[in-house]
Amino acid sequence: MYNLLKGKKGIIFGALDEKSIAWITALKCHEEGAEIVLSNAPVAMRMGEINKLAAQINAPVIGCDVSNAEDVENLIVKTMEHFGGGFDFILHSIGMSINVRKGKHYTEIDYVHNLKTYEISSMSLHRVLATCMKHDALNEWASVVALTYIAAQRIFPDYSEMADAKALLESVARSFGYHYGVKKHVRVNTISQSPTRTTAGSGVKGFDGFVTYAEKMSPLGNASAEACGNYCVSLFSDLTKMVTMQNLFHDGGFSNTGVTQAVIEQMEK
Repeated sequence: MYNLLKGKKGIIFGALDEKSIAWITALKCHEEGAEIVLSNAPVAMRMGEINKLAAQINAPVIGCDVSNAEDVENLIVKTMEHFGGGFDFILHSIGMSINVRKGKHYTEIDYVHNLKTYEISSMSLHRVLATCMKHDALNEWASVVALTYIAAQRIFPDYSEMADAKALLESVARSFGYHYGVKKHVRVNTISQSPTRTTAGSGVKGFDGFVTYAEKMSPLGNASAEACGNYCVSLFSDLTKMVTMQNLFHDGGFSNTGVTQAVIEQMEK
């Protein structure tokens, strides 16, 4: 613990259970001195254990359907009331695909469900930031981080439409990062994380194969949820004030590796 976030305040979206990157990040931020408001969709709040985390870090929980403008408005206003003003960071750890849940092949997706995927997994970042800008909710030099995956740049067949959603999410981060940077020095980045054994991630078809392959393809091995939480802390801190509009690969070197000896040996068996 280095008190990197002492005096800082922020919202963390998406803490479902103890496996969640958002859950672990909330703990890390709390350890580093931050005050936090937790938020998740009402259905996720019923399914998960967010109140347990809230008690552990003394944080209020404000439900929010990020596809609903009134819910987002309510979250931002109530967060400012709780903190007595603006705040300093946001973690966007939000993703949902009805098509993936229903096992729809990428070439046969339901387009109505597809729009919902984009609304929740991608444009929710835009809605949250636009609402923050409207209320002047983010302090000078605030930091926003959204979690993404390398399927936005490369093909992982079973990741399906979520690959498109993550590509859109990264684009929103770049575009809003420009406008919020010019307006108030707010920085917006995405973290492209290794496949991580979370409750949500495990719902993707072939996920265990993703994890095993990535482990063999990464010189440092897969980045854990705990390591991602630490990385988020660094991006929320004042040590990274000039980093913005970046897609930051946190994947043990996977993104820059063509092949490894371990993969070659596996293929030759």
